[in-house]
Amino acid sequence: MTADARSDEWRSRRARRLAGLAWMRREDRTDGTPVRFVADELLVLDEHFATARQAFAEQGFSDRDIVEEGDVPDGFRRVRLSGLDVARAARRVRVQAEAAGDPRVAAGPNHVFVSTPLEHAGAYGPPRPAPPGALSGADGSGGVGVLVLDTGMWLNSPLPKDRYVTEDFESDVGDDGVRDGDVGHANFVAGVMLGRSRRVQPRMVRVVGPFGVCRESDLVAALRQAGDEPIINLSLGGYTLDDRPPVLLTAALAGLLGSGDRVVVAAAGNDGQHDRPFWPAAYAGTSAPWRRRVVAVAAHDGRRICEWSNTGTWITLAAPGADVVSTFVHHEDFPDGWARWSGTSFAAPFVAAAIADALPEAGSARLAAEAVVAGSDRRFGRYAGVA
Repeated sequence: MTADARSDEWRSRRARRLAGLAWMRREDRTDGTPVRFVADELLVLDEHFATARQAFAEQGFSDRDIVEEGDVPDGFRRVRLSGLDVARAARRVRVQAEAAGDPRVAAGPNHVFVSTPLEHAGAYGPPRPAPPGALSGADGSGGVGVLVLDTGMWLNSPLPKDRYVTEDFESDVGDDGVRDGDVGHANFVAGVMLGRSRRVQPRMVRVVGPFGVCRESDLVAALRQAGDEPIINLSLGGYTLDDRPPVLLTAALAGLLGSGDRVVVAAAGNDGQHDRPFWPAAYAGTSAPWRRRVVAVAAHDGRRICEWSNTGTWITLAAPGADVVSTFVHHEDFPDGWARWSGTSFAAPFVAAAIADALPEAGSARLAAEAVVAGSDRRFGRYAGVA
């Protein structure tokens, strides 16, 4: 089977599995890219909730149909109404809020984000076995923490247990899950960092479930529990309703990046889109005052930008993302525990590790990120890149 056929077959199997998630809905764009969100749920700013109730009434709902969900920041409401046309309600609230002079995104779905190689695996399809690679040894000079919000970590991996911290992990997933890449993603991301840097200290926190997806509300809840790590790696993302910034995620990142010293490194996505914002990476191209603290990473293959890598004016720089070798999980199909995989998911941790290495000399995460970008001495198309 050719690489393209392998990738197509894998994507078809993934699409069938995702379609089986009864709690998830999707709205397809004319370009074929999907917007995924939680069925029946609307996220809305408190001050526009009255408009939301009008939108619900227009769809035949009464106040007693509204179910309040929790786990959202102050100033927001998360409500569920069985059978709600979420996109229609969100647009209704937005139009009225904008007419009243409020420039914010007043309402939106509870978007669903995908671990970026799982929907499109680049030219190489699913992970393939690879001979063991090398990991950098700790140099004893003090580590730089990187918070990695990802899938669960498997403990039966070549990763040294003293080189990372994990707060949750998935260990009871069947063979089908391994072949489909639903597990091992976090192990691979951590291995990229530890293969690039002697200084990085990843803290792996599970936010992505076994189907490779997470809800916006779950991602925000995890971000609200961020510790002192100056770098956050997000090898996940997705598209949003009308390409507007996600409601809750915008507020969460504003809180994290609006003050203090922290940067977010985010994967650009793997759908080959050239003009569509892929969030959260696309915050780097917005007018948010903290946009320069978001590093949006596209993938290159050593010669050019990968044809499957998303691109756009919001990309910060490019990093290796094609045919990457890193730690995976020990399994009969991966006897050495190493794999070869492709995706912007694996370009992002390369950059996160580079920022960690630059931080002690730069003095801050923001200045370290700027130094990595400024020191990128290669060009891949119109983007600066690290090799």
